[in-house]
Amino acid sequence: MTTTIIIICVLLLFAYIFDISAAKTKIPSVILLLTLGYVAKLFANFLEVDIPNLDNTLPILGTVGLILIVLEGSLELDVNRSKMKLIGQTTAMSLIPLFIFSFGFAYYLNHYQDIPYKIALVNAIPLSIISSSIAIPSVHHLTSYNKEFITYESSLSDIFGVVFFNFVALNEVINAQTYQRFGIQIIIMLLVTFITTLGLAYLLSKIKHHVKYAPIILMTVLIYTVAKDYHLPSLLFILLFGIFLGNLDEMKDNKYIKKLRPEILTKEVQKFKELTTEIAFLIRAVFFLLFGYLIETRELLNYRTVLWAIGICLVLFVLRSIFLLILRISWMPIAFIFPRGLITILLFLSIPEQYSLDIINKSLIIQIIILSALIMMTGLMSNKTVDVVPEKVKIAEDNSTEDKKEEEEDKI
Repeated sequence: MTTTIIIICVLLLFAYIFDISAAKTKIPSVILLLTLGYVAKLFANFLEVDIPNLDNTLPILGTVGLILIVLEGSLELDVNRSKMKLIGQTTAMSLIPLFIFSFGFAYYLNHYQDIPYKIALVNAIPLSIISSSIAIPSVHHLTSYNKEFITYESSLSDIFGVVFFNFVALNEVINAQTYQRFGIQIIIMLLVTFITTLGLAYLLSKIKHHVKYAPIILMTVLIYTVAKDYHLPSLLFILLFGIFLGNLDEMKDNKYIKKLRPEILTKEVQKFKELTTEIAFLIRAVFFLLFGYLIETRELLNYRTVLWAIGICLVLFVLRSIFLLILRISWMPIAFIFPRGLITILLFLSIPEQYSLDIINKSLIIQIIILSALIMMTGLMSNKTVDVVPEKVKIAEDNSTEDKKEEEEDKI
């Protein structure tokens, strides 16, 4: 027991070192975490340490990790008029390539591999989603615009991908009634989001007990899980809840928001954000360490899936590059940042048994995750623009502008 605790603590400390060194080394922490988990397994086998079966733990960790990661990302998003163009661009980048790749790859599997189209589509969707759990932590050293772009895009990609996957996988027949039912589910989820968001925000501002943030996180997970159980697009709640809390300053003049005491709530939200970031880091680290631990050597070195993995990553890169050019968005380094990770694994494990394919297997998922992370690492290493100097200049310019405004107001 003592040995296990020591190993876990050491592994998580290594995960922390990987996280803080990623900005300098440009090596995505997911590669190091998977490697560390895999090495830990070899080490445990060598020492003949008896470790229980952990296969069933992965989906639980993945679900909690997904909630916290989307919440963490949404708390960072600024939503105002100046961001409308960015939101439009990232919505297009997260949605259109997802549909094109999913339907295109499903068509290929159906036409050339003789696989029923719906089954092919269910298996294609997890491969088309950008992982915010890898993308967001990897871009902290980039310019403010690039950080915001990746945060918006990857968060929206998670949400659109999960909703799309559930829509296809959970409906036996897709017809007009299916779309009508889906529209009703969206409306219900928006109503639930509105009520629960105001309720949780009110609790956050009113709770005086020294333990106040953990219950909010637990209720967030609970609401997500219950909504998911009723096949509602529950990630929508997480995104809107985080955006609401993260943008209180934009709404502080609203008479209804004033009742929530935004001057107090803003300080509480900052502390809540810090706690969410800490827990999200731990869950993400444990998830990828565990996934690395569960990797078998034969799965990692499966030569039958290597060409598939390379081909899929190449198609994803080309498709992404084309849309960046169409939308006139800076190609470097955004074109390289399309990692697959936690959400891909989670949806792959959620594929109903009757829909599973031999060609879309654990080996392919592992290889795509590693290859996409290596491509991202290449782009980050090649990128020469960082946010250190520009941000300082921007702050100085903003301060100078504010000072001039104050001087003019004083003269008046």
